[in-house]
Amino acid sequence: MLRWFVPVWFVPVSIFATVAAAADTKTGVTFNQDVLPILQKNCQSCHRPGEIGPMPLLTYEGTRPWAKAIKTAVVTRKMPPWFADPQYGHFANDRRLSDSDVEKIAAWVDAGAPEGDAKNKPAPRTWAEGWNIKPDLILEMPKPYTVPATGTIEYTYFVLPTHFKEDTWVLDGEVRPGNRSVVHHASVHVRPPGSQWMKDAKPGEPYVPPKNAGVAKDANGNPVNESNEWLLGYVPGVHGEYFDVHSDPSHRAAKLIPAGSDLVFEMHYTANGKTPEQDQTKVGFVLAKEPPAHRLLTLPVANMDFNIPPGDPNYAGHADATFDKPVELVYSQPHMHLRGKDMDIHLVYPTGESSMLVSVPHFDFGWQMVYYEDKPIPVPKGTRIELSAHWDNSANNRYNPDPKAAVKWGDQTWDEMIFAWVGVIADRNDTLDTVMAVRRGNAANATVR
Repeated sequence: MLRWFVPVWFVPVSIFATVAAAADTKTGVTFNQDVLPILQKNCQSCHRPGEIGPMPLLTYEGTRPWAKAIKTAVVTRKMPPWFADPQYGHFANDRRLSDSDVEKIAAWVDAGAPEGDAKNKPAPRTWAEGWNIKPDLILEMPKPYTVPATGTIEYTYFVLPTHFKEDTWVLDGEVRPGNRSVVHHASVHVRPPGSQWMKDAKPGEPYVPPKNAGVAKDANGNPVNESNEWLLGYVPGVHGEYFDVHSDPSHRAAKLIPAGSDLVFEMHYTANGKTPEQDQTKVGFVLAKEPPAHRLLTLPVANMDFNIPPGDPNYAGHADATFDKPVELVYSQPHMHLRGKDMDIHLVYPTGESSMLVSVPHFDFGWQMVYYEDKPIPVPKGTRIELSAHWDNSANNRYNPDPKAAVKWGDQTWDEMIFAWVGVIADRNDTLDTVMAVRRGNAANATVR
């Protein structure tokens, strides 16, 4: 979890000992018996050493100074972070606390935050050291990259040959930034054999593609093969991605890294404005022991053709794409930048009926959530997926870099996007283009590939 504040009312734990002991006997709500199990289930994945939470919540001693801040965060539903409207959809990774859990935490704080009897304390939860998964394979940038102290840093790419002799299927994966303070996001792409994408990048060396290079062509003017596939990524709020998402073993799915492929790290660095920093990002994989029955594909839906007027507080954007084969949809991830206000993702079926996949009425750029469906959703051929979103380009948006600017599509956070990743279970031999050959923004039929 992120965005706790440091309380100005910090008081040493010992001062509360007498009051806490008295409150313990009065309410019966204690840290060991009632609060710690909630933290273990819902909070410690972020609030432990090496993770994004600013303070560990593993012990009473570590948690007690933050008691009032914790109560405020859970009562207001700021923590744990969850932005999907509960009226729509059912999600396997729903982070919301139950009403009873919120009431327990509030009652514990109101009672003086007593520790309680040690015999009621659950055993510590076991966490993988440095990972949220237990990787079978780890691939890392071969040497640190120095991020300058100031200036705009263009997306920087690093090619890592895998030397895989055979097709490799990935069940779970996690990207671990080497330095979270300067890594805004990191995406890992698969570059299959024969692809000329990032052909001028030297393995292991930082590479920034030339701007406005356009579509690469051969000597005869024909477009060359620049195929690549997004595999997984790191953004604020994501702890790793699980690809084995189907409860039915006959539908087991995984992501494919073809034999002889390279991995390409796409790094978005942001200078801290103070000192140069070093980063050495890595990725870990849990590998399938045998080829799965199905392939998990992550499909992009986007519209690159928009122009947000200066000062507009509620500018609308749209994008859509059509499925060319029947699939099962298992997750979606809305994406916008600092002016992002809200996004709805709908499925429109060939019958004309529609359903809401996920609605995010208050988009938060600091938490790029992946919404995993509780059960895979059957999607017939010909179904259209639609994104509807709004941006706030006014001065009332405190995150707005410049309300006087007209804003178009772009990579940097002061640019904008309307975009969603959509995860689907397809046949093992399917590819991005066989499942969704048409991906376009409906504002101007701008094809995105």
